[in-house]
Amino acid sequence: MSGHVLTLNAGSSSLKLGLFTAEAEPGCLAEGHAERIGKDARIRLADGDGRELAARELGEAGATHADALDAALAMLEEHLPEARVEAVGHRVVHGGQDFDRPVRLDDRVLGALEALEPFAPLHQPHNLAGVRAARAAFPQAIQVACFDTAFHRHHPFVNDVFGLPRAFYERGVRRYGFHGLSYDYIAGELARAHPELHAGRVAVAHLGNGASICGIVQGRSVASTMGFTALDGLPMGTRVGQLDPGVVLHLIEQEGMSAAEISEMLYKRSGLLGLSGISNDMRTLEASEDPRAAEAIAYFTFRIRREIGAMAAAMAGLDGIVFTGGIGENSARVRREVCAPLEWLGVTLDEAANEAGARRIDAGGRVGVLAIPTDEERVIARAAAAALGAG
Repeated sequence: MSGHVLTLNAGSSSLKLGLFTAEAEPGCLAEGHAERIGKDARIRLADGDGRELAARELGEAGATHADALDAALAMLEEHLPEARVEAVGHRVVHGGQDFDRPVRLDDRVLGALEALEPFAPLHQPHNLAGVRAARAAFPQAIQVACFDTAFHRHHPFVNDVFGLPRAFYERGVRRYGFHGLSYDYIAGELARAHPELHAGRVAVAHLGNGASICGIVQGRSVASTMGFTALDGLPMGTRVGQLDPGVVLHLIEQEGMSAAEISEMLYKRSGLLGLSGISNDMRTLEASEDPRAAEAIAYFTFRIRREIGAMAAAMAGLDGIVFTGGIGENSARVRREVCAPLEWLGVTLDEAANEAGARRIDAGGRVGVLAIPTDEERVIARAAAAALGAG
């Protein structure tokens, strides 16, 4: 083997990686997932078909992202000894105003991305920790950053701005949108397998521990529920979603909470976890008989319906709905509760297809409804392979 691409997706306590062939349409050879980095870390490696190759408890030996990457690379070397990494593609959450497409990483670009850390304090530092670890591990390889914000960088002004004094917009306080790598992949799948929907107006719901909806017209993002940060829009596993800013002022002035306390609550103790008091995991909530679990799910699905309606207004119509992400792909209940009250919008659901986990789940109504597994790593691999081919 030669000329391979490595993809890295570094979270706060996790690291996902993939090994791909360096082709225009990369083939996946292996995928790895390290979790609980910093404490009781463990890592799993599987082949391109998802069959487990190895699993290892790292413990304190996985204290940093660099440690986890070293362990993952050792496992890759053991199981694919002939692989040669010539390009590394990185998921970077925030690209700011300037980065609207994948870019080769050098010291200047890395410095610009470090300056964006205040815009995404819970994501960007960990993404860049993965970049530094990969640059140390592969000093001769091309390093490519792929941005979650890039897919949304061409929104109309009205979908990009807040009603604040204009000077803040000029300083970068604007709606960036996130989950762009996922939406990029879904747009490509629609073009490949459902060209009639790709040519129209589609609301794509990326539903997981992080959740958002994107309005896509002819393959281009025109609106997103996420805004300046990954807090806005839908309620998520532990994140609050849309919130009256007056609530934040109340928490400061009347509850005496600090900025750090409010940040911790809005990011880590709200959403499904906060509403239910049980869990941020949809599977746990669906299995629970506690009425608070049902209420949390009801709020989640209500907000999805509300935002689909908003996307229909932003797009001046609706031809399709796509569910993706861990919840969107796997929860028949969520898809059913979202779609059932939308018959007025032309949405009808094939209950049997939905329960069976089929890709096409509408009942032939005016609005097509699909559930499509996303593949952010493949989008990153394509960009890295393209950079490698361009030299």
